[in-house]
Amino acid sequence: MDLSLLALSPPGWGGVLLAGLFSSLQLAVGGYLLGLVIGVGGASGKLYGGPIVRDLLEVYTTLVRAIPELVLILLLYYAGTDLVNQLMHLLGLPSMDISGLATGIFVIGVVQGAYSTEVLRGAIKAIPAGEIEAARAYGMSPFLTLRRVTLPAMLPYAVPGLSNLWLIATKDTALLAVVGFSELTLVTRQAAGSTKHYMTFFLAAGALYLAVTLVSNVIIGMIEKRARRGMVREA
Repeated sequence: MDLSLLALSPPGWGGVLLAGLFSSLQLAVGGYLLGLVIGVGGASGKLYGGPIVRDLLEVYTTLVRAIPELVLILLLYYAGTDLVNQLMHLLGLPSMDISGLATGIFVIGVVQGAYSTEVLRGAIKAIPAGEIEAARAYGMSPFLTLRRVTLPAMLPYAVPGLSNLWLIATKDTALLAVVGFSELTLVTRQAAGSTKHYMTFFLAAGALYLAVTLVSNVIIGMIEKRARRGMVREA
C-alpha cells in the first residue's frame, strides 16, 4: 500500500478525495434537509389532510419505498431534468442547464422525504393526545400548534429514526456516481483507475465514510440527549 498516493498535493490524490467528500456532504445535507421539509408536510398531510391528500401521499411513500433507490435516482435524475426542460419549452422559455448538485439534492430529498414522512407520522402519533387537545383548547391555530407543541413534543420519538435516515443519506450520495456526479465514490474510482492502487483508495474512501459516521453519531447523541431532557425515564 503506497500511502504517498494519499498526499494532499499532486501527485497525491488526497486533496481530490477530500473535495469529493465535501461534495458528498453537500449532497447529503441538502437532500436530508429537503427530505425533512417534505416529511413534515407529508406527515401533517397524512394525519390531518383530506382523503385525496392522504391517498396521494400514500401513493408517494409506497412507490418510493418500493422501488430500489438506484432506479429512483436514475429515473428522477434524467426524467426529472427532461420534464423541467419540457415545461420550460411549453412556457416559451429557454431550456435550463440544471446543475448536478441541485439535481442530486432534489433526488435524495425526494427519496428521503418518503421515509421522513413515515418516521415523523409515527412520532406525531406517539405524542399524548392530551397535549394536542390542550393546545386547541387554548385557541392555538393549527400552524401554531404544530410549531409550539407538535414539533417539540415529537422530537424525542423522531430523533432515532431521523438519525438513521441521515446516515442513509450520506451513503446514498455514492449512488450518484452512476450519473457522473463527482462525489467521493466517483473520484475514488477515478483515482484507483488512474493509479491501479484499488485497495489503497477504496480503503481510504471507506475510512472517510466511517469518520463521517462516527462524527455523526456523536452529534446525534448530543441532539438526542437534549431532546429527551425533562422526560421521565421508565424504570
